[in-house]
Amino acid sequence: MTADTSYAYVRRANDADRQAVLDVLTEAFMNDPLVCWLFPKAGERGLLQRHFYRPLLAHPASEAYLVGRREGASVWMTLAAGQAPHEEHPDVPESGRSTVFGENGARLLALGQALAQRHPDREAHVYLPCMGVLGGRQGAGLGSAMLRHRLERADADGLAAYLEASSPRSRALYQRHGFEDLREPVRVADSPLLWPMWRQPRR
Repeated sequence: MTADTSYAYVRRANDADRQAVLDVLTEAFMNDPLVCWLFPKAGERGLLQRHFYRPLLAHPASEAYLVGRREGASVWMTLAAGQAPHEEHPDVPESGRSTVFGENGARLLALGQALAQRHPDREAHVYLPCMGVLGGRQGAGLGSAMLRHRLERADADGLAAYLEASSPRSRALYQRHGFEDLREPVRVADSPLLWPMWRQPRR
């Protein structure tokens, strides 16, 4: 790892940090337009977000990171060629009828299917399914720190990177770190736009 102190405070989360990662992501995305579309009832949104994130953290390809004083969190996956990250959520069956997510299950299922169709799988790459920073710390460079930290290792390994930006602001951040739009944005019914983005490794 480089000695660059600009992101020396990014560290990989361990099992004891799992709740902290869940808490950060839940708070960071509480008012995100896409999350509000998935879970429109504010009173249950936090609980449903945690149900959504838990299987992601448990995925065998996942690695989670915390930055600063647990002010930001990111989850990455290292995927082999042909490996699909968008597995069926254990609480959202193919019918879309979910005892956990209720009427929101159909939206979750439709979004997952749409993203799975767009996810490139011809070569090994790292995938960033989610990264969030607490509201009071957004704009302080914590997202950039997490990106640099993981992308440097991807570059060293010769791996491309992929993500879906869920807002114009996050899309602009990713563009500053070398990501480019991968064809047209994704929209499911009346959902906000998501921008699939790809970054070639820097030699």
